Amino acid sequence: MVKNILSLDNKELVEKLWAADPEIRRILAGSKHVEEARHILFDHFNQLNRSMFNMKPDTPYAGMNSIEKRNAKECLRVFSNTIRTENEHLTGASPLTLLYDLARNRPGALERVGKAFLCEYLAFFKGITGKAGKQPKIPALLRTADGRSAAQDRSAATVRSRQLDAYSAIMRRYRRRYRTGFDAALIRQRRKLKAKILAHFGAAEADWRDPRWHLKHILTDLDTISRLVRLDDDEAAGLAMAAEKGIPVEITPYYLSLFNASGRTDEDRQIRAQVLPSVRHCASVAANREQGVDMDFMQERSTSPVDGITRRYPKVVILKPFNACPQICVYCQRNWEVKQIDAPAMLPPEALREAVAWIRDNDHISEVLVTGGDPLCLDNRRLEWIVGQLACISHIERIRISTRVPVTLPFRIDDGFLEILRKYHEWGRREICVSTHFEHAVELTPEALEAVKKIKALGVNVYNQHVFTYYNSRRFELCLLRRMLKLSGIDPYYTFNTMGKEETVDFRVPLARIEQERKEEARLLPGVVRTDEPVFNVPRLGKSNLRAWQDHELIMVLPDGRRVYRFYTWEARITTNFDYLYTDVSIYDYLKRLAADGENTSDYKSIWYYF
Repeated sequence: MVKNILSLDNKELVEKLWAADPEIRRILAGSKHVEEARHILFDHFNQLNRSMFNMKPDTPYAGMNSIEKRNAKECLRVFSNTIRTENEHLTGASPLTLLYDLARNRPGALERVGKAFLCEYLAFFKGITGKAGKQPKIPALLRTADGRSAAQDRSAATVRSRQLDAYSAIMRRYRRRYRTGFDAALIRQRRKLKAKILAHFGAAEADWRDPRWHLKHILTDLDTISRLVRLDDDEAAGLAMAAEKGIPVEITPYYLSLFNASGRTDEDRQIRAQVLPSVRHCASVAANREQGVDMDFMQERSTSPVDGITRRYPKVVILKPFNACPQICVYCQRNWEVKQIDAPAMLPPEALREAVAWIRDNDHISEVLVTGGDPLCLDNRRLEWIVGQLACISHIERIRISTRVPVTLPFRIDDGFLEILRKYHEWGRREICVSTHFEHAVELTPEALEAVKKIKALGVNVYNQHVFTYYNSRRFELCLLRRMLKLSGIDPYYTFNTMGKEETVDFRVPLARIEQERKEEARLLPGVVRTDEPVFNVPRLGKSNLRAWQDHELIMVLPDGRRVYRFYTWEARITTNFDYLYTDVSIYDYLKRLAADGENTSDYKSIWYYF
């Protein structure tokens, strides 16, 4: 389905739409007005729902595979959501009106809808009628020909084993497309670039292993970066606009050495995208500044009882002592407050003491996440003071240090920092753990592994949270990351949806793709590898689990094909609270982008049916 529809125009898509479910077209075309159509459609859907699991042979779904019936039921539910008047009121959109006008061939109707919209409803119609073709047909394994149970028949087990081998082979085939930072050819390539960087700064190997040297030589400008690595035209244009608009750029020399020196390739595109802002990103940030738009997407100010503190949950609190990083990620959640490394970024001493005192006075808090910025930008003396103050609080049982330096500056994991971990990690009393942020397996390097090994040797746990972006969203791309993380002593912890901020649109991926990845790809991994939880960060209120269907629902499809979701808070089953509306990027646009990058979009065809 996907491979064909991407090249169709609106007229062709409408023809496929009505062919998929002629009954819906008949109802729309035969209704006197939109409200009558709404009434008749709801009756029609109710009748379909009642007959769906009726075993009588003359019902619409008789003989249909149970998986397809379940999908049909979900399509009925979601389509019904999009034509409810409440949801029209909430979103200001009316797909029913658009479909009604299309069915009646009203002038201009074709021009009022996008291809993405038509593709969404084509998927609905095919799903409702059991024509989705979502599931491949496999041999029946539950019973053998003579009626014995599969458990009693070794031949059935053999068939099943071959089927599982086929699943594994698919995953293996995809994973071979991607490389890790342990790849011998990549290591040789990166060593050459490292030598070039050292020569440029007149430095030696001893400097390279000194984190202070890297912090003094952070790369910030187009001229220096372009002398060391070849930039594509769009990358150079983005850096030029960043300089023009005063948008900070920071890349550690170590992280730059992970680039491909001769230009962007499949092996480093995700690395470059994280630190090289696009023209579209810069234009959006600049426009927000000029218009006075509040860029605090998560509305952290409204969850900050005192300076330096953010609280969204009963037992966990965030402490931000330092609001700068050695490297600035383009998609950063806190780009509104993260400063450049050479700017005053330390929380004032009095404010820091007040924040610690607030934690001390609130015995409901049992865990502190020390983040920022990156707290490992601080020297060990200051860092130990913070950790030591928290460790003195009797009700604090876990201190989580959130840092990206294992990825961006692994040499910062030095003896002094390790001593802090050793000193305050007390078995059975208090846990000190490290939370880091690897985005792709290509970032896992021998240097990063060395840093992690030093931490793990102390019995300290290391967790990873990654953001699901366009640059790691291809089939089985994150499966490789999960596998390599576990082999490196790092536990996958969270998979975050990208923030719904306009300036990060280059990175955003439909929620349906996250759900598809977790169900169809990560599910093929052993359970100890797929330990990360896919989550959506609701502003002010915190994480909502994307696997929990009761925590969100698709309520609308806009004329341009973007889905609108209603999110319910994590405490929705505990107390009454407000909801949050989120407008996603369109599946159609995502698939078109994949196709432009050479992906076979038919491999993603089930994405339409993740709601």
